[in-house]
Amino acid sequence: MPDLHDYELVKTDGAAVLEPTAKSRTGIVAAVIAVVIAGVVYYVYGRRPAAPASAQPVTKAVETAPPPAALGGEAERVAVPPLDESDNVVRDLVRKITSNPVAVAWLTTTGLVRNFTVVVANVVDGATPARHLRALKPAAPFRVVQRDGKVFIDPASYERYDRIAAAAESIDPAGAARVYATLKPRIQEAYGDLGMPPDTFDRALERAIVSLLQTPVVQDPVRVETKGGVNYRYADDRLENLTAAQKQLLRTGPRNVRAVQAALRRLALALGIPGARLP
Repeated sequence: MPDLHDYELVKTDGAAVLEPTAKSRTGIVAAVIAVVIAGVVYYVYGRRPAAPASAQPVTKAVETAPPPAALGGEAERVAVPPLDESDNVVRDLVRKITSNPVAVAWLTTTGLVRNFTVVVANVVDGATPARHLRALKPAAPFRVVQRDGKVFIDPASYERYDRIAAAAESIDPAGAARVYATLKPRIQEAYGDLGMPPDTFDRALERAIVSLLQTPVVQDPVRVETKGGVNYRYADDRLENLTAAQKQLLRTGPRNVRAVQAALRRLALALGIPGARLP
């Protein structure tokens, strides 16, 4: 998951530098993904013989769609301790699938299962999960440049997020699916603590991945406009109307968006999400 903090672009005398704001955007509703399943309807031509008078009406069986398959691979044969004591097991499992420094930095924090769960819930709601990922904060400030009287995001700023994309690419998708299956009981417990039905987390995870995969890749320079005198908004309403989570991913730049989305797609398939349900 990309690290993009809950910041606003703040205008200064020179380049604009990204500064923290006190407001956390946690109430944005994610777009609903409509999946249309087309069926083939056929007609039988010609006269059908009349049914005998004694024939009983045939009751048609009601076909119901099978429940979605559970996500995840084969669980590791490890004893997972109670939720609030699970950090050490999480660290051991994650270190098996990546040694990337960014992932290792996340592992130094506590409440890892709860952290992962609330990050997914934030993305589903359309909110940025940045305040829950402060251990991954980029060191350099986010800047903008002026060209012909217009303001654009400085492409050099995208390099701040190269390490985030590299971390996403480093994760073994099959291994991540096994880790998810192993920790799922604790993840569902943490999801329940957020007031959600515990057994619906699989679907929430899928919606979060789909939402990030729907983030557009913008190759052209991204123009921003002054907002409220000190902050900036995307000049293109199509970008400004994305969810907060999607806009944060967009700020990593086109190369990193592609890298993160490719990693998410590999993970989704390893988890068992059908490719037909992915953008």
